[in-house]
Amino acid sequence: MTAAEIIDKFGGQSALAGLLGKTQSTIQHWYNNRIPAKWQKPILDLAEEHVIDLKAGDFLEDIPKATHSGTLKIGSSEIPCYVLENGERMLSTRGVMKSLGRRWRGRKYSGTEYPVFLEANNLKPFVSKELRVVLSANKFTTNKGNISEGFKAEMLPMVCEVYLKARDAGELKAQQSHIATQADILMRGLAHIGIIALVDEATGYQDVKDRIALQEILNQFLTDEWAKWTKTFPDDYYKEMFRLNDMPYPRVGTRRPQYIGHLTNDIVYSRLAPRVLKELKKKNPRLSSGHRKRKFFQFLTPDIGNPALKEHISNVIFLMRTCGDWNEFKERLNLASPRYGDTMPLAFPIKKKE
Repeated sequence: MTAAEIIDKFGGQSALAGLLGKTQSTIQHWYNNRIPAKWQKPILDLAEEHVIDLKAGDFLEDIPKATHSGTLKIGSSEIPCYVLENGERMLSTRGVMKSLGRRWRGRKYSGTEYPVFLEANNLKPFVSKELRVVLSANKFTTNKGNISEGFKAEMLPMVCEVYLKARDAGELKAQQSHIATQADILMRGLAHIGIIALVDEATGYQDVKDRIALQEILNQFLTDEWAKWTKTFPDDYYKEMFRLNDMPYPRVGTRRPQYIGHLTNDIVYSRLAPRVLKELKKKNPRLSSGHRKRKFFQFLTPDIGNPALKEHISNVIFLMRTCGDWNEFKERLNLASPRYGDTMPLAFPIKKKE
């Protein structure tokens, strides 16, 4: 059971704070992280007193597992980092301490609500609400099966800011100056928006994230259940294609040349979304006759894939009408809607030879 679920059993943060004699901000900190072990027994006693269904085992949470691990290098600092199965990016507690120039003391908390590197009273005015939410260390299981502890990755730049703001305000103590120097070095090597990407790169999770994002796109565009055939490509599409290739338009009932399908794959399906054409070929393979059983558009989703196809066809026809031949059309199409995986050509002016 999560800390939030336990707190809600007592009627919310303010209600539990009143029962325990703690501030609401303290309970809020627990709500977004975990309930410290020393407060679990008093909360169990309160539950019994108020007839609330709560057991000691309810404080046990499932420990997430790390799916990827690596080393984040920032300047001279090397911080072990992980991506958990729930998507959280974590930095090793020991690594964070060392990166801030703090000696590892074998314990992470000083009995206050803050980690030891923020426990000094002169730093607390510079701790933001956003930082308080991610200050708790979290346990997780490493790839090797060991229980470890770490901080959410986005916490590190915010901690650095605390020291730099305190320094700028003249509130830093002499013994903290070396930490501010280290924080300055760390901030030069990362930014708030960059820390997640750095962890993904260091752990190798970037490739997985790209595959997940690509699969989400394909799920939106493609379906395994083919739809009933309806006329999707208007006659004007084929008329313009034949005109641009300087070919006579075939009579009604005449089968179009097979290479028309190859051209359509190039100018339409390869430009809808990443890897759509490749997946369509898998879903609708060629038969022994060389033909396919269905049309590609029959495997597009009705809410996203099909509307995107029709919009693209409409744009293609409009572009065709503005061109005098196929080469001119392809040049303009490659600029307006390049194939996925291609580098978009730049429209540099070509100087004519005199």
